[in-house]
Amino acid sequence: MSTAVNFDMFFKQFTETLPRGILSLHKDLEKNLRVALDATLRKMNVVTREEFEVQCAVLERTRARLEALETQVSALEAAPFPQQPISSVQSNPTRE
Repeated sequence: MSTAVNFDMFFKQFTETLPRGILSLHKDLEKNLRVALDATLRKMNVVTREEFEVQCAVLERTRARLEALETQVSALEAAPFPQQPISSVQSNPTRE
């Protein structure tokens, strides 16, 4: 259900509970409530469900890549390190 539909249901239920004499202020009240609710939600940094789902998918892919890289690193660490013969190391005789 979209946020706009939720707001509309909320405002409808709220205004239906008001006494009949106050209903003349319905439009102003609805406008002020929408502005206040919108400002509060913006301050809370609330995201839509779609944005949340996209970020969950990105996080899932990132975790999978991290696990694959951890596996590769573990395999490289477990592999024997190639030893170079001492004779292949060059020394610099001019430096003392």
